Amino acid sequence: MSSRSRRFVLLAHDWPAPHFDLLVEDGAACRTWRLEHLPSSTNSVAVEPLPPHRLHYLTYEGPVSGGRGAVTRVDAGTASLHVTGSGISLELRGEQISGAFAVVGDRLQPTDQREVASETSD
Repeated sequence: MSSRSRRFVLLAHDWPAPHFDLLVEDGAACRTWRLEHLPSSTNSVAVEPLPPHRLHYLTYEGPVSGGRGAVTRVDAGTASLHVTGSGISLELRGEQISGAFAVVGDRLQPTDQREVASETSD
């Protein structure tokens, strides 16, 4: 998959229990993950893949249809998304969160940016 620049957003979502949704633009939809807490450059966070979300949520704040709570933007910016046979690597460049991460199993883990670059050069 191309490493072109894409948009990302990190949303605080209050339903069914407080969590964060990470959305990364991927064509006509967003790859989406539910995070138990905010990602950081030093700690991994539990992550659950969710179905693709509409691009609309990259700029939306407010109530979610169907009585599914509300979302508030925590951070937004650009991202690189790299999908390989071994997993997904992300580089996020936001106002609050910047760095390289990898989705490994059920964790979003910070990585050294050189590792991400070497994974995508194959």
